[in-house]
Amino acid sequence: MEHIADRFSFALECLFLFSSSVSNFFRAGELLPILAWTYLLFVLLCLMSWSNIRQARHFTMFSYPFSVFNLFIFITLQLSRLADAQSPGSATTSIQSADSAPAADPPPSQTSSGAVVIDGTTSSFRPIFTVPAGVDAGASLIPNINDPEAIDAQTVCPGYNASNVKRIASGLTATLTLAGQACNVYGTDIETLNLTVEYQSADRLAVRLVPSNVDSSNSSQYILPTEFVHQPTVDADAGMSSLTNDLSFVWSNDPTFSFTVYRKSTGDTLFSTQGTKLVFENQFIEFASVLPENYNLYGLGETIHGLRLGNNYTKTLWAADIGDPIDYNLYGTHPFYLDTRYYEIDESTGNLTLVTSNGTDAMADYVAYSHGVYCRNAHGQEILLRPTNITWRLLGGSIDLYFYAGPTQPDVTTAFQTSAIGLPAMQQYFTFGYHQCRWGYANWSQLQEVVDSFERFGIPLENIWTDIDYMNQYRDFENDLNTFDYDEGERFLSKLHASGRHYIPIIDAAIYIPNPQNASDAYPTFNRGNDTGSFLTNPDGSIYIGAVWPGYTVFADWSSPGAAEWWTNEMITYHSKIGFDGAWIDMSEAASFCVGSCGTGNVTMNPVHPPFQLPGEPGNVIYSYPEGFNLTNATEAAVAASAASSQAAASSRGDAASSTAPSYLRTTPTPGVRDVNYPPYVINNVHGDLAVHAVSPNATHADGREEYDVHNLYGLQILNATYNALLATIPGKRPFIIGRSTFSGAGKYAGHWGGDNTSLFAYMYFSISQALSFSLFGFPMFGVDTCGFNGNTDEELCNRWMQLSAFFPFYRNHNVLSAIPQEPYVWASVAEASRTAMTIRYSILPYMYTLFYLAHNTGSTVMRALAWEFPNDPSLAAAETQFFLGPALLITPVLAQGATTVNGVFPGSGGKGEVYYDWYTHSAQNISTPGANVTIDALLGHIPVYIRGGYIIPTQEPALVIRDARRNPWGVIAALSLEGTASGNLYVDDGESVVQNGTLFVEFTAFNNALYASARGTYNDTNALANVTVLGVQNTVNNVTLNGVSVSEEKVQYNDSSKALVVTGLNGLTSGGAWGRDWVL
Repeated sequence: MEHIADRFSFALECLFLFSSSVSNFFRAGELLPILAWTYLLFVLLCLMSWSNIRQARHFTMFSYPFSVFNLFIFITLQLSRLADAQSPGSATTSIQSADSAPAADPPPSQTSSGAVVIDGTTSSFRPIFTVPAGVDAGASLIPNINDPEAIDAQTVCPGYNASNVKRIASGLTATLTLAGQACNVYGTDIETLNLTVEYQSADRLAVRLVPSNVDSSNSSQYILPTEFVHQPTVDADAGMSSLTNDLSFVWSNDPTFSFTVYRKSTGDTLFSTQGTKLVFENQFIEFASVLPENYNLYGLGETIHGLRLGNNYTKTLWAADIGDPIDYNLYGTHPFYLDTRYYEIDESTGNLTLVTSNGTDAMADYVAYSHGVYCRNAHGQEILLRPTNITWRLLGGSIDLYFYAGPTQPDVTTAFQTSAIGLPAMQQYFTFGYHQCRWGYANWSQLQEVVDSFERFGIPLENIWTDIDYMNQYRDFENDLNTFDYDEGERFLSKLHASGRHYIPIIDAAIYIPNPQNASDAYPTFNRGNDTGSFLTNPDGSIYIGAVWPGYTVFADWSSPGAAEWWTNEMITYHSKIGFDGAWIDMSEAASFCVGSCGTGNVTMNPVHPPFQLPGEPGNVIYSYPEGFNLTNATEAAVAASAASSQAAASSRGDAASSTAPSYLRTTPTPGVRDVNYPPYVINNVHGDLAVHAVSPNATHADGREEYDVHNLYGLQILNATYNALLATIPGKRPFIIGRSTFSGAGKYAGHWGGDNTSLFAYMYFSISQALSFSLFGFPMFGVDTCGFNGNTDEELCNRWMQLSAFFPFYRNHNVLSAIPQEPYVWASVAEASRTAMTIRYSILPYMYTLFYLAHNTGSTVMRALAWEFPNDPSLAAAETQFFLGPALLITPVLAQGATTVNGVFPGSGGKGEVYYDWYTHSAQNISTPGANVTIDALLGHIPVYIRGGYIIPTQEPALVIRDARRNPWGVIAALSLEGTASGNLYVDDGESVVQNGTLFVEFTAFNNALYASARGTYNDTNALANVTVLGVQNTVNNVTLNGVSVSEEKVQYNDSSKALVVTGLNGLTSGGAWGRDWVL
């Protein structure tokens, strides 16, 4: 029997050796071919020395040394396989467990072939082709502004002369003709132009220059259609109202045509092309204006830059898919700027002297005048800001300028929105709650765990988002059935919605094109779009095929008659499977990971992997941390730095530095022909070549237009289509959309987030300037990826950022695949800081919602620069580290690593008539010197918040979800001015409907030791009034009444130190609803 057992054990060992050796060989081959052959050689050597190696006569399993070695190798390689399966983008990403649904085709990140067993069935998958990195490498270009060989158009072009000047009811028209021989420096000169000048309203002047004739010589000249971007026209009452216009237009032909716009009330020149030549070619337009010394310009987006633009900066406007570099062009195009000029008032004469220095006198009196300039042009463009002038360079189109007289920022912003870009979209109430997202939530169970964790830690959560992880191989409108199947999704969403929360999925602009040789790769969304002619084409009429996350992709053509209906139908169809509550539109520049139609002829390779490593894949492991991480986490920082250095060294092996001077592609114009792929004038695009990481400029639209002319409009058009699609998908409710690429006017459809920022204090700092700039562009619904998207965050940065973003209208935390988790409950201090800030945010949601109502109806702003609230204080012109939320709340965040204090100003205080109250202590700030920069204590976890005297803020008791908060009792905070007065308002509706059955508007006033509330409207709100807080009450209060009824003494508290009166327990006196009848306290 022992002999038989020995043979049996030996047979088992042989079987193990054979199977493990085969598995080890193939697994080693997947990792590194030379490793497999080395292993095979070792096996052969072992077999040759069999008799010498075997030691035990009576065999016990794994006593043979080769078996022990093989077992070690087998376990090691299988653990490697398991680790890969758990890694994002690995070959088995979509394989969950034996009881999961059948595997779909492998995701684009797969790079190897193999087999898996699911429910006892063996399934094989093919190798996934990785698109070569070189496909996204464009031509080597040097921007004109950096090119020593560049020709200055001003030195060689003739300019124009004006003739045939005619008066019209609203202004004048004229004909402009070349004043000399055509220069054709960066295109073909347009011989004759039409000039139209219109005084369109009491505060708006239009100046337009377009080609006189569009014929075969200039048929490609693209004039922006008003159906794409609204064009302001003469107001119906302009005949009378324009008589009070403070702007005046004059022109001259000395030495060539120029024009000047000046302000009549001050005699100040606002815009003047005098001393420069107008250049107007089919691919290059240039005009310039003088500017005063140390001018204050704001706007011109989208870039990450300081709020005040400065006078040595070039703004490039070309929508780019790029991870938020500072000072370069980003996702959107907003060719609008605000110009604010300060004048010192002479006390004795009242004369005004323009302030041209940065130094000002805090005790002097100043007055400011602001005006706006909007260049309605969608082409790629540059705006050169230099010490004495601004120069606009456009790659085509027309000159379509609008001047807004102001004279204040609110005047300019309101006029710009109401005449040109439209008023901002009114948001649903729930959208002002907290949003949680990340790239890397793997399945519904993980989402549920996140939701449950917020509940467990007592942190409000209103909305849970998913990035592209939920998709079937990154395809729009299809879920991965292994991880985000529809049945489980229905159960998850049912529970989520029952809890009062909401779900927002990402939707990318690119549409996957299925492999025609693989029947299982069918993608009905593409088929339906293709059947309706909804996609962009190549110049030869074939479908334009780029590459994005799913592989080779196509792109909707929003000028196609069928595209909008197709998009709507896809939304409706998908919503029938997954009841989402809004849409997150991404990659909408539109982005493509290759130059040109790289998928043409290659679709049979689909799905393919992008031409770069995804975050977390070998060579792209995230080791970066915020500034100062080495000070707070020295050991971890040292390990990360070492790993990052090794990764960088490995990535750079074989990359030899070139010793030759770079060779640049420079093109010269061909008369009458445009080179849209390589225009002769090269703008300073962040990617260089216009086609890099974008749909190529020669892609063709259904109306015959090339992408070159309308590239910057893609984000606007997809947001418009999505807005209308959501109206049909979720009828009766206001669409909630957050979009990445935007153009002037997109704010009437959607909000915007700042894109792929980085987990650095620097990006938190710039987030304020980003938000304020988008306020000027008509996007009050703005926020950034809190705690940072790219890189790893840390506890300190996330602590500060979660508190800062609590006062941004759009409040979302989102980070990149494979970075460390950064939900606020990950660190105890961040959880506590978040609860503190969110308690304030959720308390003041009625105030914020009212601000949005006013913005939607009047064009006012929500987040406000200090300079806008105090326009006559030149010391605030560059203030960008503080902001007002509406007129009443001053936010002073800590923006530097390691800081425990923050410097801030209290505008208008120190004898200038303003008072501010600390949100937490209710005490007035004692500021003795006007303009003083005060040091404020701000330990980690504290964000200084101040209420401005003279304002009344409606509040509601906070809750973990807004649905419950809206059922809670009301409160009122009245912050008295130094004169003992205050005012405010409140707007109430159902919080979601496009058309309201009833609304309520409440006005608050405080004076003569009384607080009044007066309401109008039919909306029935039954929540009682619970408490009233009055700040700045200078004397002890002995008696409080509500509509003549005495409030018992125990409900009245007066703090003699803070001078705050707090009245509680008013519920019983207002049980029919706080606003059911007017009252006086």
